[in-house]
Amino acid sequence: MTYTAHVTVMPLKELLDPQGKAVLGGLGNLGLQAIQDVRIGKHITLRVEATDATEAKSIAEEAAKKMLANQVMEQFEVVIAA
Repeated sequence: MTYTAHVTVMPLKELLDPQGKAVLGGLGNLGLQAIQDVRIGKHITLRVEATDATEAKSIAEEAAKKMLANQVMEQFEVVIAA
């Protein structure tokens, strides 16, 4: 069966996100001072052939660990949809 894996990669909370800070400054310049913080990440969609959702998640997590996320600076989350 083919599953869709949604992988969200975000900078670790402990690290500065310069892109997010730049966007936050730009939003402030546009008069949107109510926005307190911005963090910029990546959303990756994978189509995974697997026998079940657990296997699909395992395959997607392996892909994230090996290529999609730099675990020194980023964290990731995998969600599987049928």
